[in-house]
Amino acid sequence: MTRKVNCVLLGTEAEGLDRPPYPGDLGKRIYENVSKAAWQQWLNHQTMLINEYRLSPIEPSARKFLEEQMEKFFFSNDKVTKPEGYVPPE
Repeated sequence: MTRKVNCVLLGTEAEGLDRPPYPGDLGKRIYENVSKAAWQQWLNHQTMLINEYRLSPIEPSARKFLEEQMEKFFFSNDKVTKPEGYVPPE
């Protein structure tokens, strides 16, 4: 049976993640409140951030930035913005 969550991003009940996708309390909050579809949206957004800001995920400052953006993406009332000058691929 598929686990369902009330997805904070989509605003509907949807299929939940199979396990916490991130360590710690943030990972637990995501597991309990974010659907698989919304997680995929985050992964696409994260990829764009990594590429546009030329981040190296092994650097602690880049990981901290991505974690802050992840929390903002799912749990903040602030709109997530694209990097200045971002042009989506065709």
